[in-house]
Amino acid sequence: MVESNVGPVFYILAFLIIASAVMVVSLKNIFHCALALVMCLFSVAGIYILLNAEFLAAAQVLIYVGAVAVLMIFAIMLTTNLASRNIKQVTENALVSVFICALFCLGTIFLLWATPAKIWRYATESLPVDNTAIIGKYLMTEFVLPFEVVSLLLMAAMIGAIVLARKERS
Repeated sequence: MVESNVGPVFYILAFLIIASAVMVVSLKNIFHCALALVMCLFSVAGIYILLNAEFLAAAQVLIYVGAVAVLMIFAIMLTTNLASRNIKQVTENALVSVFICALFCLGTIFLLWATPAKIWRYATESLPVDNTAIIGKYLMTEFVLPFEVVSLLLMAAMIGAIVLARKERS
């Protein structure tokens, strides 16, 4: 069952996720955006810990914070033109993005409202003791294709960062 002190911690982590996500898309310096993304990913790992999913929290920190964010920071640091102050950030489609965000929020609220009560009962039940084995079983059976697609995506991102770094030096 959920302890009573989880509520404030959840709200603090949720606030950190939202604030750092807003900073990711609104800061002018791309390096600061990457650091805000790291903070957002750490906060999501905190939510996993609150859900007693320690393995997912560790994977979140190792894979996303440790690999993807560091890869992005290295790509930013290797490309000299991205860090200059001459680059201007222009939001030409701000009205369209606000409309899409409002649609997404309304859709999420509708889905939460329309979800049957029996689904929420499953969300409050305790997790099995060995949830790591269950996650491993699902990753290697039902979700093997998305797992491999993500690994290919990460490899393509790394190759893209190397190509960008080499073009800047030439």
